[in-house]
Amino acid sequence: MNKIAITTGDPNGIGAEITVKALKALNLPKDKIVIVSNKILLKDLDKDYEIIEIPYSKSDIDYGHVTRAAGEFSFKSLVKVCELKPKAIVTGPVAKNALHLAGHNFNGQTEIIQKYLSHDGQLAEMLFVAGDFRVLLLTRHCALKEVNLTKELVIIKVQNLVKVLQKKFGIKSPKLALCGFNPHAGEDGILGNEEIDILIPAVNILNSQGIDISMPKPSDTLFINAGMNYLNKTKDEYDCYIANYHDQGLIPIKTVAGIKTVNTTIGLDIIRTSPGHGTAFDIAGKNIANPEGMIEAIKQVVFENK
Repeated sequence: MNKIAITTGDPNGIGAEITVKALKALNLPKDKIVIVSNKILLKDLDKDYEIIEIPYSKSDIDYGHVTRAAGEFSFKSLVKVCELKPKAIVTGPVAKNALHLAGHNFNGQTEIIQKYLSHDGQLAEMLFVAGDFRVLLLTRHCALKEVNLTKELVIIKVQNLVKVLQKKFGIKSPKLALCGFNPHAGEDGILGNEEIDILIPAVNILNSQGIDISMPKPSDTLFINAGMNYLNKTKDEYDCYIANYHDQGLIPIKTVAGIKTVNTTIGLDIIRTSPGHGTAFDIAGKNIANPEGMIEAIKQVVFENK
């Protein structure tokens, strides 16, 4: 399919609202977009975009609440959008607990998309983007105590990242910064051995392959310049930062970019983007949601897939 496909996420959240607002703001030609959702959720659309209906009853809408029906709708929307094989995918936010309530035990949309789009051992990765500030997560949605890195995993994920930075972002020789796993990057093993046993050996191999990646750096100071450069709109030293686990990477980029942070799924044949925020159940149904995150997510794929 030669279109950008959009899902609206959990119907009890703000996904449909921000999708409608974003499309109105962007005023895109209707032949560029297909929406996988339900017309009752998109009643305020001002253009006749193609809509692929996922069954949902008006009586099932329960703004601000986690329901099985909403989880089922979210899951079926994702499966359908994967079946379409579009140019790119943009997803509205879903509630993981609603997915689980519906019997779909995935830790997020990235995992679902990987299941239905990956082939030949492809791995979906989470790359967060705000302008030229980029952060790759080496691990995704897992409990902190379950973070499990290996030298081999770091190598393959960085190799895949470099290919995407070259192809998608046009960065011929990307410069990468690697976060240390432990406080102060382990202090030569005093505060942990992950740097010595895993990260440094991986960096040595990557450097030998011509990949410009730093030795593990203390993450509490690594992001200071990146944040200041983003706010001042100045060029940063690094093209991408590599975090070992979820909050290590997301706190700094969301602190400075906030709602404009875009979650980008890389590593598959199709790029998928999503607002970096959640379902916002507390304001769902009130028509006060800020669409900037969805606007940025759509812009990231539409204007790179002309």
